[in-house]
Amino acid sequence: MIKVARISFLASATLLALGASLSAQQSAMTFFVTSAGVGKGADLGGLEGADKHCQALAQAAGAGGKTWRAYLSTQGTGAVNARDRIGKGPWQNAKGTVVAKDVAELHGANNLNKQTALTEKGDGVPGRGDQPNQHDILTGSQADGTAFSGDKDMTCGNWTKSGEGSAMLGHADRTGLTDDPVAKSWNASHGSRGPQGGCSQTDLNSTGGAGRLYCFAAN
Repeated sequence: MIKVARISFLASATLLALGASLSAQQSAMTFFVTSAGVGKGADLGGLEGADKHCQALAQAAGAGGKTWRAYLSTQGTGAVNARDRIGKGPWQNAKGTVVAKDVAELHGANNLNKQTALTEKGDGVPGRGDQPNQHDILTGSQADGTAFSGDKDMTCGNWTKSGEGSAMLGHADRTGLTDDPVAKSWNASHGSRGPQGGCSQTDLNSTGGAGRLYCFAAN
């Protein structure tokens, strides 16, 4: 009985230590993929609503002491570039792995892939070949992190539409239907589309997404 109790105590202590280690890493986290979308497709309540979603998830994970920003661009008058919203870096995931040291590396040879693009809980994001595939991440951005010009909607009405429209998506797992750079792009792979117009939750799900966002600590 004593031996069994000792083993049980050691197992409990190990689990507590592992939990404390993950909690410490999460508090130091400066990048994550949202574990869920807002739930209204690409209608995020604009940039403000998207930032609030990032902040709330970070808060629940123990990293709410930072200022969190969604990696999203907007179009038209007063267009916003996603790359200008997220601070200077470096950024690390919930397990302490650095995905990019600065804005230039993030939009160049970064370390963002299926193994490192983790949620605020430290979980992986289901990718191509998984069921369901949810590797599509809303960005509304070009590959260099800047906003699209012109009249073509690439942000689902600056993140206010859940019907007609389109939003640029990136692949968190850096994998697509082909082996070209666009298919492997983390932030600018293809536009959303679907039977309800392109911006609804159903539309996002239909191409391998769930309305997830990239969130970065800007301070």
